[in-house]
Amino acid sequence: MYDPNNIFAKILRNEIPSRKIFENKYALSFWDIRPVSTKHALVIPKGEYVELYDFVSNATGMEQRGFWEVFRETAKMLGLTENFNTLTNSMKPPFFVQSVPHFHLHVIGGERLVSPAEW
Repeated sequence: MYDPNNIFAKILRNEIPSRKIFENKYALSFWDIRPVSTKHALVIPKGEYVELYDFVSNATGMEQRGFWEVFRETAKMLGLTENFNTLTNSMKPPFFVQSVPHFHLHVIGGERLVSPAEW
């Protein structure tokens, strides 16, 4: 179930500020507030999707293209067209936990601030 009061929904409604990087009609990218590297951004769709499988199964083609356009432009703006990581969590404990119930893609590059074990 999608929670319309999650922090990313509030960011999309401008109820909570973010350090925006790039935006189009379908998605938004912004700097992560707890970065693991010097270049750590999040890309989120503007639609109500809980996780990756929900997004690829239910988002329209335009929403999906718009999301990947924001990813591409964000990576380019951050100088991360190669040598970067992407991460999305769709699992519950005991595996990686998705901390916000709104699909989001981490774009991670630059110098490491914390070890991968601390992610």
